[in-house]
Amino acid sequence: MLHVWRAEDRYRGGDAEAGIDTRHAFSFSGFYDPDNVGFGQLVACNEERLAPGAGFGEHPHRDVEIVTWVVEGELEHRDSTGRTSLVRAGDVQRLGAGSGVRHTERNAGEGPLRFVQMWLVPGTAGHGGDSEEDGGRGVSGRGEYEPEYEVVHGIADGTPFAVPRTEAVLHVRRLAEGERTAVPEAAWVYLHVVRGTAEVTGAGAGPYRLGESDAARITDARDLEARGAGGPVELLMWEMHAEPGYG
Repeated sequence: MLHVWRAEDRYRGGDAEAGIDTRHAFSFSGFYDPDNVGFGQLVACNEERLAPGAGFGEHPHRDVEIVTWVVEGELEHRDSTGRTSLVRAGDVQRLGAGSGVRHTERNAGEGPLRFVQMWLVPGTAGHGGDSEEDGGRGVSGRGEYEPEYEVVHGIADGTPFAVPRTEAVLHVRRLAEGERTAVPEAAWVYLHVVRGTAEVTGAGAGPYRLGESDAARITDARDLEARGAGGPVELLMWEMHAEPGYG
């Protein structure tokens, strides 16, 4: 089954006066829909746009794996373990919050910053959970590990990025007009269009046409492919073989 979520259906958040524009795909912060709390192990997929100098002050996380894909600009990360880094377009950043970490994020460049931030629940979920921003879901990954941090600079097209403690792999694809790629075969696939237009077809279904910031949520994905339609397209595809439980 494939369900398309359009860009305009995202929950709008942020603070215009502070130069922050946020678009949420799932229940998050002040937005709560019991029928839209996550997909597979993915519980957040936020599009963030920050003006120069704008950012998020120090705030806590625990029991989540936070994966960030920078689309344009420079993202400065600082956390309570002493790590500091600049994450640029084409880089993947992972923060494993584990037993608890605090961090800040801001636009360190002179131009606009745009990034996609995705949260996954590791292991089996239960009571407790992340900060109040988790929408009250009561998600927990047990917090049995110390916080971890890594950045992969300039990730190559098609290189899979596996997230520890989850059954989730991120696939980054950049397709030219008419170029095709297989959609991963998995119980849950989340396909997000970073830029451009894509068409998803296969198994007698489609074509489903997806524009920038549109997403497809696919269950039991089999024999599907995506192609560039109308010019170059950049895709983030999550291959997931588990989903968390909620207690």
